[in-house]
Amino acid sequence: MTQAELARRMGISASYLNLIEHNQRPLTATLLIKLAQEFSLELSEFAADEDQRLAAHMLEAFADPVFEEHGLNSAEVRELANSSPAIARAVLTLYEQFQRARESLVELAEVSYATQEGHAEGAMNLRGEVLPSEEVNEYIQHHMNYFGELEQRAEQLWVAAKLKRGARFAGMAEWLERQGIGVLLSIDEQRIVRRYDRDLRRINLSEALPPSSRNFQLATQIALICHHDLLEQLSEDDPILTSTNSRTLARLVLANYFAGAVLMPYASFHQTAVTQRYDIELLANRFGTSFEQVCHRLTTLRRAGAEGVPFHMLRVDIAGNISKRFSGSGIQFARFSGACPRWNVFRAFQTPGLIRVQTSIMPAGDPNKFFCVARTVAHGRGGYGAPRATLAVGLGCPIDRAPELVYADGVDLQDEEGMLAVGVTCRLCERRDCEQRVLPSLRQPLQLREDVRGVSMYTDPEG
Repeated sequence: MTQAELARRMGISASYLNLIEHNQRPLTATLLIKLAQEFSLELSEFAADEDQRLAAHMLEAFADPVFEEHGLNSAEVRELANSSPAIARAVLTLYEQFQRARESLVELAEVSYATQEGHAEGAMNLRGEVLPSEEVNEYIQHHMNYFGELEQRAEQLWVAAKLKRGARFAGMAEWLERQGIGVLLSIDEQRIVRRYDRDLRRINLSEALPPSSRNFQLATQIALICHHDLLEQLSEDDPILTSTNSRTLARLVLANYFAGAVLMPYASFHQTAVTQRYDIELLANRFGTSFEQVCHRLTTLRRAGAEGVPFHMLRVDIAGNISKRFSGSGIQFARFSGACPRWNVFRAFQTPGLIRVQTSIMPAGDPNKFFCVARTVAHGRGGYGAPRATLAVGLGCPIDRAPELVYADGVDLQDEEGMLAVGVTCRLCERRDCEQRVLPSLRQPLQLREDVRGVSMYTDPEG
């Protein structure tokens, strides 16, 4: 729809609509109601999730010790984010540049030291560019991890290739053969799981991949070959993606999204998920996919009229590095610092292969109570001696939606005392009794005492 047409239907001028779209005029309650009536939308769909995330990122930025002497409080920061979002985003951009400059100086010092020791192997890029992964994370979050056009293309492939649940690989391979593209399984590939030879028009897949990964990689390659125009359109037209690398990574992520939609078609997957009460392992068995693939697919159930439980998802390695994150539940993730170690996704490493259940309560926010499950997963190829990586995947939802999950059976969801107190990150958490606190809270002045020691060095047990 053109801007002029939308303005006409809203009863305002195109120039005024343009100002609204560029955050230079507010979206008034009257216009919001008009939007809802004109397009048959629920007002709940306009929840201030974006505003809450902006405020959370601002709070995290101002939690940096560099701002400590200025006496900022959370109310002032939230007011800035709510009243002047454009200024808040500009401040965030400035802080991000500061962060990258600071990290570059540390890296430069390390390279300088390595050079003196004779270990430096090359020059370092000190331009302080935004990591493509960060921009793509923001891009996915902005679109709430739902791409309707990719869902349609996946459904069209099921019809065109006459796919069947137990024979998807053969069906996709036969369909590709009709397009003049061959598929070859090879045991010779060592560290490459998928390769497309454009000259020979042949897809090579590692025979060492488990069936779920093999299906996924083939569907991903179909997206990259046959739907590159759509992937390019979706990535090129979004201002969040500012670099070539970011747009390339976004296309790969979108191709993975398409693969998930092919392996787990929306309608049947959504119906089965609801019927089986989101039993992840049962869904994995039913659709021939992995635990992680199911978790990721569950976060994409955002189709109007057929929404699933709003989940957040987190994937971490044993060192605590976050390699995948998305919030559809309203939970806030740290953007500039480490996450709270009390989340059960980190504790999953203590019980490999077992699902851990956790009810948790955040210091503030709406929602602030969550129900989460987590389990370790293994990444790697088959074969004796093949290298493997152990990761942990966490999936959670607002606690009022937990009864829809099989994992909540027997759990007292009303027992606040039984909920584990968690936070976003230490600097934003004001709890004084956390044994895992590693930094002082922004909201509490640092008081160190030589004669009294509490559960943490950064708390005053008598304060």
